[in-house]
Amino acid sequence: MRRPVSDFPGGLHLPGHKKRSTQTPIRKTPLSKQLILPLQQHIGEAAMPIVAVGDTVLKGQRIARADGHVSVCLHAPSSGTITAIEERPIPHPSGLSAPCIILETDGEETWIERHPIRDFLQHSAHELRQLIRDAGIVGLGGAGFPSFIKLNPGIHHHVDTLLINGAECEPYITCDAMLMRERAEGVLDGIEIMRHALSARDVLIAIEDNKPEAITAMQLALGSRQSLADADIVVVPTRYPTGGEKQLIQVVTGKEVPSHGLPIDIGVVCHNPATAYAIGRAVIHGEPLISRIVTVTGTDVTHAGNFETLFGTPIKALLEYCQTRRQPDEPFIQGGPMMGYSLAGDELPVTKTANCILVGVDEAAQTSEPLPCIRCGDCASVCPASLLPQQLYWHARAKEFDQTRDYKLFDCIECGCCDYVCPSKIPLVSYFRFAKTEIMNQERERNKADHARERYESRLARQERERLEKEQRQAQRKAALAASKKAAAAKADRQEAPVPPAKKPDIAKEGQ
Repeated sequence: MRRPVSDFPGGLHLPGHKKRSTQTPIRKTPLSKQLILPLQQHIGEAAMPIVAVGDTVLKGQRIARADGHVSVCLHAPSSGTITAIEERPIPHPSGLSAPCIILETDGEETWIERHPIRDFLQHSAHELRQLIRDAGIVGLGGAGFPSFIKLNPGIHHHVDTLLINGAECEPYITCDAMLMRERAEGVLDGIEIMRHALSARDVLIAIEDNKPEAITAMQLALGSRQSLADADIVVVPTRYPTGGEKQLIQVVTGKEVPSHGLPIDIGVVCHNPATAYAIGRAVIHGEPLISRIVTVTGTDVTHAGNFETLFGTPIKALLEYCQTRRQPDEPFIQGGPMMGYSLAGDELPVTKTANCILVGVDEAAQTSEPLPCIRCGDCASVCPASLLPQQLYWHARAKEFDQTRDYKLFDCIECGCCDYVCPSKIPLVSYFRFAKTEIMNQERERNKADHARERYESRLARQERERLEKEQRQAQRKAALAASKKAAAAKADRQEAPVPPAKKPDIAKEGQ
């Protein structure tokens, strides 16, 4: 019997386009001669290189350490030689460059010595979190947040529910569905480890009802695993964006994450199936995160499918392997058609957040010039966060950022529903991203200014304190000197004072 589910406001029923990439099993892409490894592949501080040009490395060897609290390590996806550490273009909408480690592979695929942990229950949550951090694991659903942080709820929170987000609601993307279909046992390995680290009471695995093969595979695997006998698979209706973290929590648990709040505030921690699989490989098999499954699909892809790809593999090599009709300068999308972003160059590498490469879409692209807003309100009717996109648009366009905050700009999950239905083809999400970026820049500048002012005021206070201390010391020395002079003068006076003559005895009185 299906578990009852709740609902969330707004949303869209979109064509899935899932079949194109689910007709063949997951395949491994050929080893590339050169791997380009950006040091920044996750949210937080970039990793710090610990290798030099000319070093030989083994597959799985750590080549960059975590630098800062919100950071994870980076590992060599294959054996070979480090040939450069330099700026290279990275997958980003702005086309910016960032430091990368360049690895020339030797074709040997020689692993480091691995240290698998079979009985992870003998290890504390802290030890497992550290291992997961050292293994370089981040959320593989696309956000790239370091996983060890989400596995640390803190002493003030209790985790009621570990929720596995297998909804994968965006059109075209099928990497999570294929992973659950073919490697369900591995996903459950990671779920067990995460449950132990979180001390979670319940485990729920949510999958959209348009993925019957994944649901069956997970049910079969779960049925034979006694240690997860109380876990439950929740089949949720197919509707975009059910896979949004807040929306899925509302559908599965009926609880609503508060505005500006986090799922842990209501006792829920949410992870992606691919993240769970990576954690299982790291702990039970001793393998750091060096690859991921990438969906390559779209109308211009001849052999669409899902491919286990080493990080650093040039996207060009991946597209050539799949055979596309893409022209050299034709842009493509990393991610899905709703939340992904366009990239111009295919020399960019596959990174930890690359869940899908989309070349050509069936829907007519929104390339026409935007028209004036007609205040139809369609954007508000589909917003899953119950926002007023039209008002946000006007304030963001006028750079009235305080007003955008009042209209809960940061509750926007940038799902693109408002863009999709806007009859005027206004790129609303682009305005929201612009406003968020500007607000964050302003806050960063304000923090820098506050910090500089605090340093200046602290310097003035220190100088004043030193001046007063100096004056006090001078006064003390002056007083001591005056006292010394006074004592010396008194002594001199006593030495120079005339001795009074001795008094002669009164003979007359003595004779009486």
